[in-house]
Amino acid sequence: MVKKVQADASREPPYSVPYEQALLAACMLEGGQDTVAQCMELKLSPRSFYLPAHQEIFKVCVSLFQAGKPVNVLTIGEQLHAAGTLERIGNIAYLNEIADRIESPANFLFYAQEIKNLEIARNLVHFFLKGLEDAYRGIPDMDQFLCEVESRVFQINQERVVDSAQPFRLPLTQASTTIQNLLTNKGTINGIASGFRDLDLLTSGFHAAEMIVLAARPSMGKTALALNIAEAVLLQKNPVPTLFFSLEMSAEQLAMRMICSNGRVNMTKLRSGFLRDNETLKRLATAEKTFKKVPFWIDESSNLTILEMRSKARRLHAQHTLGLVVIDYLQLLAGTDTRLPREQQISEISRGVKAMAKELNIPVLVLSQLNRESEKEFRQPMLSDLRESGSIEQDADVVLLLAKPKEEIRQMQKVVSKKDLEEDSEPADESFQDTVVRDLILAKQRNGPVGTVHLTYCKPYTRFENYTAERA
Repeated sequence: MVKKVQADASREPPYSVPYEQALLAACMLEGGQDTVAQCMELKLSPRSFYLPAHQEIFKVCVSLFQAGKPVNVLTIGEQLHAAGTLERIGNIAYLNEIADRIESPANFLFYAQEIKNLEIARNLVHFFLKGLEDAYRGIPDMDQFLCEVESRVFQINQERVVDSAQPFRLPLTQASTTIQNLLTNKGTINGIASGFRDLDLLTSGFHAAEMIVLAARPSMGKTALALNIAEAVLLQKNPVPTLFFSLEMSAEQLAMRMICSNGRVNMTKLRSGFLRDNETLKRLATAEKTFKKVPFWIDESSNLTILEMRSKARRLHAQHTLGLVVIDYLQLLAGTDTRLPREQQISEISRGVKAMAKELNIPVLVLSQLNRESEKEFRQPMLSDLRESGSIEQDADVVLLLAKPKEEIRQMQKVVSKKDLEEDSEPADESFQDTVVRDLILAKQRNGPVGTVHLTYCKPYTRFENYTAERA
């Protein structure tokens, strides 16, 4: 695949036409929105390609990406034609030949890394051949020569190292600005408000680069609460662009939920066709009209891997600058290697979610399942109940546990005890109540206090609202 060469100035430097074609084909097949962005992160440039034709094509790919246009045979051909270089690279026929080189962009990162390595190898060959010539001619100042060699090798190495470290003065300045804002805006929410008063008082909102885990047992209302939070950030004065990954429910089902919840319409009765009065229809129409204006995207893809999810989020973020990502829910994400134990897969997914929050510099709200231990032991859940992996607890900046109140759990425990059943009357069955109380336990907050807030759950509307004693 790669041309093997000897250390001889008369030989061609190392390069690989198949790898270069495969990388360009991957950009064309994917459309360039993610692949070109990652090429730039890897510090690939036109000179990373050996063939001049490939340099011209990649230059156009970058230009199309920066303009927000799709990268494909047609758009590249039009750009090259406009620049007068289409014939030089082999016309459309050669672009089609490249596009047919691979069937899928799945191995894109491998091609990109190999091309970067070959570019570095060519730079080293060029540099050391020149060094050999200088050494044969004689080196008048050895110290200076060695210094130049060391400097050049370091420079070449920098071309393959992605920048990550930064001078402390930069985050220090950012932290100082944040402190000034906190002091100036005392008592205000400085993050993204969740829409729930008591929660926002504890957290000051959701903050950039945070991984927020919302966990509960099935049927406790995780999705409903996540949708209510999304609604709150979308309908505030300055709407926050939000991406919702729904791995369990379809986009249409989520839309139905949001419309009925916002319009205070009983979705169960609506499905049965019993709600036909003008007032109900008016509220549904108003809710639909409201949501048509908001910057909200739903991805209903199933069996996504964390790498595919990050790619989708990165691509949309490049186009619309997202402010929040919601994932429903973590255990439905697939591991990149299904042969690994599920716990290791969940650990990889959890790390990937946290990395996505840092990369996009936005809060990511991820829903998660809890194990059965809290139900078996008749208690409220705690951090150790997070299902399948302790790494979720470790990676998360904020952990929210949605549960029934302690008093209700105690009553449930009494029901299963025959002795207590004889002494105490059976509590009212929650299933017959339209409005119930839920505890939202802030079990972990990396940069703040923990505690518990009460929420009111309106079951007919699948809607959580701020708790008030009158409604309890």
